[in-house]
Amino acid sequence: MIEKLIFNVLAFTLFILVFIRLIRKNDTSYVYLLILQFIGIAINFIELSIGESFGAIIKTIMYTLSIILPLFILWIEQYNIIRFSEIVNIFLATIYFLLGKNEKAEHFLLQIIKKYPNSIKGHLMLAKLYEAMNKLDLALEEYESAFEQNNKNTSIELKIGELNYKIGKKDFAIQTLNNLLKRKPDCYEASMLLGNILYETNNFKEAIQVYTSALKYRPADYELYYNIGMAYTMINDFQKAKEAYENAAQINSLLYHAKYSLGQLNILYGDLDEAEKYFMECIDAEEVEAGAYYYLARIAMIKGQVETARNYANIAIEKAPELYDKMAEENIFLPIIESLNKPARFIEKNKVSKKLSKKELKIDEHLDNTCKLVGKLSNNDIEMIENIKKIQKKDINRDQKERE
Repeated sequence: MIEKLIFNVLAFTLFILVFIRLIRKNDTSYVYLLILQFIGIAINFIELSIGESFGAIIKTIMYTLSIILPLFILWIEQYNIIRFSEIVNIFLATIYFLLGKNEKAEHFLLQIIKKYPNSIKGHLMLAKLYEAMNKLDLALEEYESAFEQNNKNTSIELKIGELNYKIGKKDFAIQTLNNLLKRKPDCYEASMLLGNILYETNNFKEAIQVYTSALKYRPADYELYYNIGMAYTMINDFQKAKEAYENAAQINSLLYHAKYSLGQLNILYGDLDEAEKYFMECIDAEEVEAGAYYYLARIAMIKGQVETARNYANIAIEKAPELYDKMAEENIFLPIIESLNKPARFIEKNKVSKKLSKKELKIDEHLDNTCKLVGKLSNNDIEMIENIKKIQKKDINRDQKERE
């Protein structure tokens, strides 16, 4: 009986205190807490009515709802550890967001912002919601509001830079990311994002500087070396591009993009055997195998291996029918174009590229740019470079013999 008396006094006292808080703060969030308390009190009332004691599990639920939970909420609010209404609204907003009811989620989050303008959680969740709704301007405003409350939060500052770029404020994005890197030079994500922005805005030399600086903290990063290679390619510094691609290929031999680019650059330098080696490694990568077979056919034609070239070309066309038209426009394939398997009009162009991830599609776009640069050399130019390289090798061998 003493236990029941203590329970009833505590439970009703806490119920009244929560109710008073609801009235004083004019905050309906406390209704949810009152409902939970009422359920706990109701369980106790039922137990008294039937004159039987419930099991340990039911008693634990009863004490938790009626006494432990409200005491905990009142305590954390007393010491400003957390605000109950903020948590309730964020919880409800999360539920509605998961259910796809974005307007309802926005309603609860705006209530938080209105009541607690300095709520970092409220601003951040509202920003993510606006991102999901593709309201990037509003999302940026919320991230900036959150950053005002915590201006050392790297992830928030990174988001501000990213969204500024997405809405077309490139200068603001670059400035934001530069400021972030001054404060935290080892931030890999900021370096990659800034480098990519500079690359995409054709500031290739600046992009190289950013990627190279990041190598101090990530000296064995495939992506950094590969991006450096692409940037050097775009400013026609093929030797440095080749070195960067080789470093990337050494770091991760299972990734094929660097090898594909190395194959192209070796064609540019006239090293057909080395180019052939890289393209042979690429034929196992479904995303670029058609292009690899195309270049293998091209190399075979330069070497005068007509039947081999025809076989490679037919495989390339089978993998990507649109390559037939490309070959038909190139003089080097004129001797075999009539004997190739001309495809019926291909229905689905770029079928293979659809298997790439977003990140790989972006890299593949850079790779296409590399292909265009390499493709500027005519077949005669390639043969000339190859002959020059052969002469250079002969001169080196002759010098070695003379020294011996």
